[in-house]
Amino acid sequence: MKRTLLILKFPATLFLYFLLPLSLYSQNPDKLKVIKPKVINDVLINPGMGFMTFQRFNGDDLNPGSGWTEGYPIEYQSFDGDLTNKDHPATTIAYWRIYWKFLEPEKKVYRWDMIDRALEVARTRGQTLLLRIAPYGTGDERDVPKWYRDMVGSDKDWKYNNPVNAWMVDPEDPRYAEYFGGMIRALGDRYDGHPDLEAVDISIVGAWGEGAGSDLLSQDAREALINSYTDSFKKTPLIALMMDRKTNMYANSQIPVGWRVDCIGDLGFWASEQNGWSHMYDFYPREIINCDMQDDWMRSPVSFEICGTFLSWRDKQKYNREQVKYIFDQSLKWHISSFNAKSSPVPPEWSDLVDDWLRKMGYRFALRRFTYPESVTVNEKLPFTSWWENMGVAPCYKDFALAIRLKNGDRKDVFITDANINSWLPGDIVFDNAIYVPWDFPAGICDVQVAIVDKSGQEPRVNLAIEGKMSDGWYELGKLEILLNDK
Repeated sequence: MKRTLLILKFPATLFLYFLLPLSLYSQNPDKLKVIKPKVINDVLINPGMGFMTFQRFNGDDLNPGSGWTEGYPIEYQSFDGDLTNKDHPATTIAYWRIYWKFLEPEKKVYRWDMIDRALEVARTRGQTLLLRIAPYGTGDERDVPKWYRDMVGSDKDWKYNNPVNAWMVDPEDPRYAEYFGGMIRALGDRYDGHPDLEAVDISIVGAWGEGAGSDLLSQDAREALINSYTDSFKKTPLIALMMDRKTNMYANSQIPVGWRVDCIGDLGFWASEQNGWSHMYDFYPREIINCDMQDDWMRSPVSFEICGTFLSWRDKQKYNREQVKYIFDQSLKWHISSFNAKSSPVPPEWSDLVDDWLRKMGYRFALRRFTYPESVTVNEKLPFTSWWENMGVAPCYKDFALAIRLKNGDRKDVFITDANINSWLPGDIVFDNAIYVPWDFPAGICDVQVAIVDKSGQEPRVNLAIEGKMSDGWYELGKLEILLNDK
């Protein structure tokens, strides 16, 4: 039998303990269990962080060579039940990027079935779906929907006409916000808060929806396009490409928005053509500050995409281990939570660097010390203290809860605490509280267990960086004697 109860706060008098002179409580009190779990060095696979698959799911074959695909409907591979990704870490996120033309082939006729299937497959592969609907790419085959092209005409020479990522349509035309923005609003109406939707990637202008030329938008057009996202997604997180100061700051003024960049690793891909300019040295460090995004990681996720692929880093750019480590270290400095390697393989000579990176990416919770009395009487409080450490570079952005479980035979009572997991930033966390042992809990010796769980089903969701994990995901702490109340 499983029961769920709420944590009760300590009475104020118990906090007087902390006011006593140090010498009075520097030793462990008698009859107090002190648990110090052993920290492990495993690579942990946890929700909302780590590598992601791209246009694919766990268990699929990777892209061959150093190329990749994007923008098109998913080509589903046959699945043999094995979730292993050869030469690529296991992931909890599947990223799908698709052009508008495929989602709305006719005006206001939406192919929700494509998204429904992607969400379902992601769930069956232990993943959630990160989605970007790009307005267009490059070339006629990646154009806006035909019905929209027929409406606005064939002109493709607009204010931003860079040959690499030009505007294909005029974003100042009010019909653009009406129809592209309208599709985003319809997306939000249907999917905001969907449990299998990890996040939505804000895409407004430029080839592949990467935001090229966003600084040239009028404020009216900028607000209309951004509002189509921020008005529509209040539960599912939004992530915005780092575009320009006005656009990113406006988005963040509406709701907390995460951010991403799409060329992590560019130490000089095009330096010979651009007077030595590169993303990693000349753009990202300055623009993160200019866009006032340096502290956004405390409340919203940061997600990066590789520039090229790992194989192009090795074979074309000729990066060495020191350069790869530099790239990884910079991303950690910017508090990365997730990474899109474009479903390209990790070279075996860099696999140890990638594993070390994954041990620091996102959140990594270790319970360092936990105390509670050796015995407690039913219908009374069981006080506990806990010291945790987030050994990663970011908090957990999921709506999870810290839970304590008492187990005696078939009796399992789960106590949901009011710990704010989202506030557990890198470093030390102290959370002390108490649980109320029910009057009918069986007397005798019971197990004390801990987990970070989802709030609805109270099932463990986070792998901790400690020993003691059991087959059901809970972590064993120790034994507790439950006494009957003789009064």
